[in-house]
Amino acid sequence: MNAQVPDKIPFFRDPSKLSVFYQIMTLLGVVLLSYYLVSNTLANLERQSISTGFDFLGKEAAFEIGESLIDYSAADSYGRALIVGFLNTLIVSFIGITLTVLLGTVIGIARLSSNWLVAKLSAIYIEVFQDIPVLLQLFFWYAFFYEILPTPRQALAPLPGVFLCNRGLIFGVPHFHLAYIYAAIAFGAGIICVIFITRWSHKRQDESGKIFPLIRVSAVILVGAPLLAWLLGGAPAEMNVPALKGFNFKGGVTISPEFTALLLGLVLYTAAFVAEVVRAGIQSVSKGQREAAMSIGLKPAHVLNLVILPQALRVIVPPLTSQMLNLTKNSSLAVAIGYPDFVSVAGTTINQTGQAIEGVALIMIVYLIFSLSTSAYMNWYNKRIALVER
Repeated sequence: MNAQVPDKIPFFRDPSKLSVFYQIMTLLGVVLLSYYLVSNTLANLERQSISTGFDFLGKEAAFEIGESLIDYSAADSYGRALIVGFLNTLIVSFIGITLTVLLGTVIGIARLSSNWLVAKLSAIYIEVFQDIPVLLQLFFWYAFFYEILPTPRQALAPLPGVFLCNRGLIFGVPHFHLAYIYAAIAFGAGIICVIFITRWSHKRQDESGKIFPLIRVSAVILVGAPLLAWLLGGAPAEMNVPALKGFNFKGGVTISPEFTALLLGLVLYTAAFVAEVVRAGIQSVSKGQREAAMSIGLKPAHVLNLVILPQALRVIVPPLTSQMLNLTKNSSLAVAIGYPDFVSVAGTTINQTGQAIEGVALIMIVYLIFSLSTSAYMNWYNKRIALVER
């Protein structure tokens, strides 16, 4: 008896073919919609005699920027002005993320302290700074510097050569010398050396169970190597100390009120959320882990560093990444207090050139780069600390 050949499924009833068809039609619809929007926008811009493209980046900016990590003047191009804004945003984000992780970790651990006062103060900090919008916090710190702090003539001097006033934080720095370059190189080499020692110590501990004094050795390397390079370079000690001349200080380094207010607002606000992330991550580790570690004689500090935190990090890292991204994106609020970040510089550029589409596109691209870079690094770190199943 011949086997019956199944009937061929019609196209409109074949799920696999229909799914491909729907995806093609969706893609085609997106392409057509994009073409319509772009062509319509270009036609409207041409009708209103508005130039398009990025040729304006090479034209003279003709506006000053209060703070810059590189040399800049009003005679420079819009492109260089945007680079200044990019670097300003980068430095605020980098320093802010570093301080936020450190402060949030300390407060999160303190939130679980057995000391009643420490735990309550940490809880109050978290509740207060989480419930106040970050923009209001920026306004508060900005007003603190300009309304509460004294003028340069009555500047506070908490330390010799350090002054705090409504012009910002002013402090002395060493005069340039090659010895400091050598010290910086030695510090970088020390970091690389510590990374290799850390890997070796962990491997040694896994194989033999012996604990290597990693923290003390790392501290000696990171402090001793730059110090030795500084001594070999001639041990220069000349300082560029600020001095009051007229209505302001001359010399040294000045950290502006805008930068400080932005950094304080972002760090204190985001650290409250990071503290909750750290607290939740620590509490996710079962009590049996702590009890087992204490039963073999480990000190509380070793229990936290060697047993609790390594396991908690696998829970902490994903939400911590979100908080890092939030801090970077919230840095765009700097325009509200006059700090020249990328959004502020791009806004001035748009106002002068009238090329809003290109300016907004650059803002989107820059923050996309920041976000993707942070996510890529944290995803790499998350995979590195992930548990490997056997």
